[in-house]
Amino acid sequence: MQPRPLGATGLGVTPVGLGLAALGRPAYIDLGRDADLGPARDVEALERRCHQVLDAAFAAGVRYLDAARSYGRAEEFLASWLRSRDLDPSEVTVGSKWGYSYVGDWRMDADTHEVKDHSLPALTRQAAESRSLLGDHLDLYQIHSATLDSGVLEDRPVLDELGRLRDQGLAIGMSSSGPAQAATIRRALELTSAGKAPFACVQATWNLLEPSAGPALAEVGQAGWGVIVKEAVANGRLTPHGRGPATQVLARIAATHDVGVDAVALAVVLANPWADVVLSGAVTPAQLESNLAAPHVELHATELEELAALAEPPDRYWRHRATLTWS
Repeated sequence: MQPRPLGATGLGVTPVGLGLAALGRPAYIDLGRDADLGPARDVEALERRCHQVLDAAFAAGVRYLDAARSYGRAEEFLASWLRSRDLDPSEVTVGSKWGYSYVGDWRMDADTHEVKDHSLPALTRQAAESRSLLGDHLDLYQIHSATLDSGVLEDRPVLDELGRLRDQGLAIGMSSSGPAQAATIRRALELTSAGKAPFACVQATWNLLEPSAGPALAEVGQAGWGVIVKEAVANGRLTPHGRGPATQVLARIAATHDVGVDAVALAVVLANPWADVVLSGAVTPAQLESNLAAPHVELHATELEELAALAEPPDRYWRHRATLTWS
């Protein structure tokens, strides 16, 4: 994969990055995870699996790696991999996020797996934890799932602290989630344009079923922000584990390109000129290999039009996502 800039952040990335949400904790929202990951979910087994997938990603040329404080031990696993491979900070670009904490106690049946806290004390605590683990490898630090109703974008002390972290050399961004992503992204852009916020990157959900943030992502891309796309396979709905008309259409188009349905789902993301990175959430090297076919898939205009027709109303998409179980 050819390297490319992450907007105007000064950071280099690759079209496909590796997200560690499903590799850092025993339970996650992903269809087919039991079959993909298997029963070995103790800390040591998941660290080995995480290192295995990271090795495969690095060997294949992936150079953007994504973690978060709430992804169980993802930062810890990534840090131990970076040490064991003796990688210089210049060899990879690492992003992480603050604002949620993992509280699942490494249990599959936990009532609550993560809790949100967008306060200044949470930022200062979690930033120190992330930097302690990742050191000079940490390049990008983002608010985890910022929303308008959380008030984080209007919290002056939080924005000032993010500005201080930026002045210390970190690129600052935000991730978004939910049916109001576009409004949240535009508010962050407005604040940054007015010099009241330090954002230079956004990480948003965009996929064939939920493309509503697309116009806002195009706007921030034009403003020079980096754009990272998450949940490109809709928590497994756009993989062989998915069911329904969308999977059938994907399967037919994938067959014409001799790739998997997941590669087509990621390729559609990369067809957007504003998309710098699309994240793979692979939990096996084989899944990763299938995902990495995406940059080589050239979809025809008629195929893109047919795939665009699969979009769902945002409220319906997010209601459905909320019904998915942690497995």
